[in-house]
Amino acid sequence: MNLILDILLLLVTIIFSYLESLVLFFIPQKRKSVAGEVVLITGAGHGIGRLTAYEFAKRKSRLILWDINKHGVEATAAECRKLGVTVHASVVDCSNREEIYSSISQVKKEVGEITIVVNNAGAIYPADLLSAKDEEILKTFEVNILGHFWITKALLPSMMKRNHGHIVTVASVCGHGVIPYLIPYCSSKFAAVGFHRALTSELEALGKTGIKTSCLCPVFVNTGFTKNPSTRLWPVLETDRVAKSLIDGILTNKKMIFVPSYINISLILEKFLPERALAAISRVQNIQFEAVVGHKTKVK
Repeated sequence: MNLILDILLLLVTIIFSYLESLVLFFIPQKRKSVAGEVVLITGAGHGIGRLTAYEFAKRKSRLILWDINKHGVEATAAECRKLGVTVHASVVDCSNREEIYSSISQVKKEVGEITIVVNNAGAIYPADLLSAKDEEILKTFEVNILGHFWITKALLPSMMKRNHGHIVTVASVCGHGVIPYLIPYCSSKFAAVGFHRALTSELEALGKTGIKTSCLCPVFVNTGFTKNPSTRLWPVLETDRVAKSLIDGILTNKKMIFVPSYINISLILEKFLPERALAAISRVQNIQFEAVVGHKTKVK
């Protein structure tokens, strides 16, 4: 009897959730303030990380910027300081666990507890699997997912103590679908999406609903890391559009941020299409970029 009641309650909850989502679609969502929040952004010396730092600076957050490129992260910091905010910039290798732990310990001593983290640092080496170097595969996973574990583990205790914080995972549409010649990258981004979803579920199970989570999943972004990307169905995004979508998602506590938003519909449809149809879509899509194939650089 209890099972039947639980199933009936589940059906009512599902119907109510759909109706609630429909109503909220037409109502502007309230945006939270991030003024005074201590925000750590990794990979802040370039691309999405740099533009995201600008967005937080405009909103008067206190910034901790990390990047492996000293010139890049200092240039970002200088632009943010022009907006009148406090910025601490450091060279940190997000593939190095001990360096992550020591850097966070130093931040806590000098600045205070970090309340928002944007795990944005990334690595990508386009190549077919046999051409991919072992050290490049390791680096991809160390930066794109293992670094998220070490950073989150170091920051989560203080967030849980106060039941306040926001953990942002920068993933990719490649964390939901696959592209040839990006096997390590796609695998690491699938792991990043899984990390976000599992962390979200665990925080809810622990009753830490004051700690928010968001996951950014854009299509190709024109950051320069992937050379000459092009597609026939998806746009190649500019970093400013992605950063604005990301900050909007953070301010509204959106859990999954697709850019462009209609990609979500495309991914849902893929779950119901037969393999022949998916292969046809892939041919029409005609995704191309420079990759090492058979030890030679080709446009694929």
